[in-house]
Amino acid sequence: MSTDPSRETIYTIPVNDAFSRPEPCPLCRLAERCEAELLDYYLGPSLMEPDVRQQTNAHGFCQSHLRAMYLSQKNRLGLGLMLRTYLEEGRNEWCGNLNQAAGAQAEKRRLFGTKNSDSGKEALRLAAQNLRQETEDCVVCQRSAYTMDRYMDVFCWLFGHDPVFRQKFNRTQAFCRPHLALLLDSAAKYMDRRTAGELAAALADKQARYWDKLSQDVEWFTLKFDYRNTDKPWGDAKDALPRAIDELEGRTEGGLTPDEST
Repeated sequence: MSTDPSRETIYTIPVNDAFSRPEPCPLCRLAERCEAELLDYYLGPSLMEPDVRQQTNAHGFCQSHLRAMYLSQKNRLGLGLMLRTYLEEGRNEWCGNLNQAAGAQAEKRRLFGTKNSDSGKEALRLAAQNLRQETEDCVVCQRSAYTMDRYMDVFCWLFGHDPVFRQKFNRTQAFCRPHLALLLDSAAKYMDRRTAGELAAALADKQARYWDKLSQDVEWFTLKFDYRNTDKPWGDAKDALPRAIDELEGRTEGGLTPDEST
């Protein structure tokens, strides 16, 4: 069961703010805020602190967050300093992976001559696995996941104990699929059985209505390309594609504009 978040105002206020508007998906707004704050943090004065540099050297950044830091146009010098030390520390490990894989293949050729053998391929797979893990690791993703978990703990408490917050939740249109899954996981983790059942029932009704309307809007969007419907009004269908993408995969920073759907 979730704990009383009254001692965690730093998490309670953002959750209440995110649910203050009825638009979908309030958890996307929370995630965007969290990631923006973390990117500002790592591009700010903290990047010169030894413990922060140790974190960025150890974990680096995923493609999405690294590109976001670059495209933000904030503190390119700081970003360059972080990348320099990350590359310096990572080079030996990455080259070690490659040299180990290459050495294993040379050893197999020495032992087996030109005979084909799969026994050396495991070294290649291991090197690929290690490099892939380095690529997917990200200090922003890790800290964002932790913060979102704290937000979900607060959400579960507010849903079960705060009638005003429950009204805000009821006014919310829907949640994107990734954050819908997060809600269900969090309910299992932080809610008692009765409250979790109330949340699941509310989500089932809310999502069904939203998905039905979204499906109709996407259908009308496609039908508008029929010449017989040219002069008929768009209704809510003009931005149906970006709304559908946001619903299916979650909203990215900045979102998609309606102009991209026509």
